[in-house]
Amino acid sequence: MSNIFENLQFSSEFSDEGSGEFMPIFSLEDENDKNSHEDYPTTLPLLALKNTVLFPGVVIPITVGREKSVKAIKHAYAEDKIIGVVSQRDAQEENPSEADLFKIGTVARILKLIKMPDNTTTAILQGRARFEMTELLEETPFLKGEVRYLEDVESENEDEFTAFIASIKDASEEIIKMSPNIPNEATIMLRNIEKPSFFLNFIASNLGIKMPAKQSILEIDELDKKAKIILEHIDHERQILQIKSKIESKVRVDLDKQQRDYFLNQQLKTIQEELGQEAHSELNALEKRAKKKKWNKTIKEAFEKEAKKARRLNPAMAEYGMTINYLELLVDLPWGEYTKDNFNLKKAAQVLDKDHYGLEKVKERILEHLAVLKLKGDLKSPILCLVGPPGVGKTSLGKSIAESLKRKYVRMSLGGLHDESEIRGHRKTYIGAMPGRIVQSLKKAKSSNPVFILDEIDKIGNGFRGDPSSALLEVLDPEQNANFYDNYLELEYDLSKVLFIATANSLSTIQPALRDRMEIIHVSGYSLEEKVEIAKKHLIPKQRDDHGLTAKEIKLRPEIVTTVVKRYTRESGVRSLDRQMAALMRGTAKKVAMEEKYNISMRPEDVRKILGIPRFSNEIYQEKQPPGVAVGLAWTSVGGEILFIEVSLSKGKGSLTLTGNLGDVMKESVKTALSYLKANAEKFNVDTKVISETDIHVHVPEGAIPKDGPSAGITMLTALTSAFTGVPVKSHLAMTGEITLRGKVLPVGGIKEKILAAKRAGLNEIVLCKVNEKHVEEIEKNYVEGMTFHYIDNMSEVLDIAL
Repeated sequence: MSNIFENLQFSSEFSDEGSGEFMPIFSLEDENDKNSHEDYPTTLPLLALKNTVLFPGVVIPITVGREKSVKAIKHAYAEDKIIGVVSQRDAQEENPSEADLFKIGTVARILKLIKMPDNTTTAILQGRARFEMTELLEETPFLKGEVRYLEDVESENEDEFTAFIASIKDASEEIIKMSPNIPNEATIMLRNIEKPSFFLNFIASNLGIKMPAKQSILEIDELDKKAKIILEHIDHERQILQIKSKIESKVRVDLDKQQRDYFLNQQLKTIQEELGQEAHSELNALEKRAKKKKWNKTIKEAFEKEAKKARRLNPAMAEYGMTINYLELLVDLPWGEYTKDNFNLKKAAQVLDKDHYGLEKVKERILEHLAVLKLKGDLKSPILCLVGPPGVGKTSLGKSIAESLKRKYVRMSLGGLHDESEIRGHRKTYIGAMPGRIVQSLKKAKSSNPVFILDEIDKIGNGFRGDPSSALLEVLDPEQNANFYDNYLELEYDLSKVLFIATANSLSTIQPALRDRMEIIHVSGYSLEEKVEIAKKHLIPKQRDDHGLTAKEIKLRPEIVTTVVKRYTRESGVRSLDRQMAALMRGTAKKVAMEEKYNISMRPEDVRKILGIPRFSNEIYQEKQPPGVAVGLAWTSVGGEILFIEVSLSKGKGSLTLTGNLGDVMKESVKTALSYLKANAEKFNVDTKVISETDIHVHVPEGAIPKDGPSAGITMLTALTSAFTGVPVKSHLAMTGEITLRGKVLPVGGIKEKILAAKRAGLNEIVLCKVNEKHVEEIEKNYVEGMTFHYIDNMSEVLDIAL
């Protein structure tokens, strides 16, 4: 860094064509002794300086090169030799405007104009008084502005101000002594300056700081404030010189060839020592933050132990950086810091209802938890697991829960996770070690009781690096997670106040021990009516905003939305419906952007143009089926589906052929149904001799899709009986249920999804086990309006209804 007096020329000579006059860079006479502000005009030609600042009382040479500047200088010199000097904000700007200039400048007297050999003009300027440019009046042929002159504000505390001036003089003299390139006469020159305001301006002008910093000093009105700022800069310069002197004193040897490397190494070592002090200042800051933490004895001792270890380490060592990272983690973690829960249950219910349509079970469970928390004051948070098909809002429900509780929200995706260290963390002895994602997420949330979403918990992998699902057992056990141990942290962390919400599409792939620790809440698919409402309240407004449209530019009537749901989507959730709504918005946005005519209220033909030919049709399910065909209902991970069971008979020896990619359970259902039919053949008017002389082929279409599950028994028996009796199954009828060899009908799961699948397909009559009646009653009445349900206990009742 340049020394503040390096630019000081005690006897610089500026001659004008041999006149032989000498001009120092300052005048010992105060500018206000001879002239008052009233003597200077309020309208001045302006000279813009690129890299320097002119202070009152200071004389500087300026090389003038720009055309506007040359004209301004010559005009002022020809008139009264008075010119305004302002500094540019950006030195690269060649043609500055009012915005490019600082407002505060210095009025100057032009002492000399010198024509240089290279045809440039050098002007010797003496600063006289500060001014504020109130308006730039002209920019051509040169800058001219209106100004208001500024007065210095004397210090109210004269003793303190005198002490500041004395300190600045002492520091300046010390710098002169430490700088061999500055003559000692400079000390005498400084002592001869008696006027405090001029002394401060002279020192500020010679400071080795950047131009914006000098400009900020020029703009200060209060002399005591100006003195304080200048003293800070000088003190910094003095410290730099002291460090430099310290380094040189350590390595002051004869610089021959053999000693050169030693000299450089010693310098490097000293610099590293100084940098080490800076590094420990970072450690000091961490210790200062740690004192404000309300830690227990264990955490406090762990921090102090690692901090003492860090002080003994060389900052250049890798272990030092690892220790600092560990200490930062301890300080950043929200130990015992909790957000206050919102106990306004009505408000919480409104938030949940606003963000999600339906899902009454989940909302009720959250409100129950809030109610108990409000009454008891302290409660271990439950571990909830939302299970349901994709697109029904399991993950986004977590955000709504966090908003209703007024808690922080954290989401962690577990899909494909196969490293146990991702949960428990790495041991900190390894380079590059990190805490587990549980601890990292809490650090990010800055709260120890956030709503923590564990997304896709059924898709956790299992590799050679351990079993992450087993590592989650401690996290998701309400009896254990108060003392969760992270390998990197090496301390126990309380997770009992965290509201964990896991999401999954299927329970079958979740480890049984892990599943046992969670409260399972099934989130079923949406009915047609629910999807229309969700589209109207959530999807359409969101997509409209995302595509830059307004409500006046597109309108989707409920019947249009119903058409999209029926003809272009077939899912339990609304993700595909959301994409179709986005496609409609894109098509409309194109029309609006290209200013084409279109129907603001969308019609069916407009939907067909944008979305194409309908992908799904209900007609195939409404036609009259031949004997041997029955319609069953199945549950899949993406919702409910209808399933055709086809039976074909041919002469043979009674063999049974099964096709359609059936699993073991469905194969057993076929065999059980056939055995029951043989045992009760007379009861159903079937000849046993015909059965023994007939080859039976049972097929379930779409053989590329694996099918399995205990819910197709009654459908299999109905299809077999229909084939042997030649009586077709009643149209628009679907069924689900398992049977025993005695003909008893057993209940099955996934009832709501199956009923919605039947309704989507246009089937309005369903046969169920009597035990499943309670599941149907849980569905809102208007969603199953127009559908007929038959509740039965044995197979004879099924056949009476179906055939």
